[in-house]
Amino acid sequence: MEEFFLKINSYQKLTPEAEFAWMQILKRKEYKKGSFLVKAGDIARNVSFVSRGLFSQYWSDENEKIYIKRFFSEGYFAASTTSLLSKTPSVTTIQALENSIVWEYDFGLFKALTLKYPDIAAFYIHYMERHWIIEKEPEEIGFRQHASQDLYEDFIKKYAHLIKRIKKHHIASYLGITPTQVSRIFSAKK
Repeated sequence: MEEFFLKINSYQKLTPEAEFAWMQILKRKEYKKGSFLVKAGDIARNVSFVSRGLFSQYWSDENEKIYIKRFFSEGYFAASTTSLLSKTPSVTTIQALENSIVWEYDFGLFKALTLKYPDIAAFYIHYMERHWIIEKEPEEIGFRQHASQDLYEDFIKKYAHLIKRIKKHHIASYLGITPTQVSRIFSAKK
């Protein structure tokens, strides 16, 4: 649990009272490789802080082709945010790519804490600003402007710590290219 609050405090220092209140809604959970945090069609209720392991968030088309939206490894918060906020069925699935351990909390209970503890509310604002706004725009623009080679290089910069942990088809799915294209790019880099 220590790594959870170290992460929180990197955005906003919590008072001992706020930390204790948040601790009361945290649950340690283990997910086996292949299991799901949330499936498409489910209404998401929880946020999971990845303590150990790796998840991918993806959607699939009518031909069951998978498109990976993002990866969540140690130190990341995993959630189907649109589903959480709108209380509607998730269009994405979040699945464990490795055996994983998370610290999970109910989003509704968390939102109640933001009303009671200004420092928890400040964390939420800082987190949203950085990850849901500032980081998101350059990623969206990059995916529409860059060639496959550039997208791969951006992927390596963002997810360098995952390269040995994920398969080439996961990278291809994330980049929206074929595994063959990833292999060609990978071979050209050697």
